Amino acid sequence: MTPSPKLVFITITGTVVYLGLAVLGWGGFAAFFSHPALTVVAIATLVMSVVASFSSGNLSSGEREDRDNRWVIAAFAVIGLLEAYLPAYTDRKGFWTLDGDSVRWIGVVLFIFGGALRILPVFILGHRFSGLVAIQPGHTLVTTGTYGVIRHPSYLGLLVNALGWAFAFRSGVGVLLTVLTIPPLIARINSEEALLHAQFGAEYDAYRARTSRLIPGVY
Repeated sequence: MTPSPKLVFITITGTVVYLGLAVLGWGGFAAFFSHPALTVVAIATLVMSVVASFSSGNLSSGEREDRDNRWVIAAFAVIGLLEAYLPAYTDRKGFWTLDGDSVRWIGVVLFIFGGALRILPVFILGHRFSGLVAIQPGHTLVTTGTYGVIRHPSYLGLLVNALGWAFAFRSGVGVLLTVLTIPPLIARINSEEALLHAQFGAEYDAYRARTSRLIPGVY
């Protein structure tokens, strides 16, 4: 595995900014880390960031890219910044919060599970995984394991991870932001599937016919 320096920089920088905004939203380090559940979330975020840095994922446009889909990256960035700050802020202010400390720990479990599901496909795909919607040199389909059941496990992981983050802060606003992630995510999935169909034709159609997009047997 050869990590992409650009992707490593973006991953580490994004993690620092993300956690920094959450700490700021909660009123500082002492306040934030006074909650055991939030401390676990922060540690898990750092661990996942380090693990992801050792993958072979990249930001390459490869041999063929759907450049019209790049707006989705900007949408994810804006929603991500809001998700970093607002759930922590609304939790501190007691605005539109979900009651009970058990909600925080449910959030921790979902956050870690979703994060693992988000990262694992990056290692499975290796150099074929790009932050852009693109076909890489030597690109082949992966149709076994998790990919034998759902076609976009990493995106399912992203949604579960975001929902876990919202629950960790007991934040109704965070849940709403997770819902707002769905439209650009579906747009990206549509672009990826169109590109894969154009590249692999009948092979991809057969694979698509026997699998679900995100939730087995549902969607």
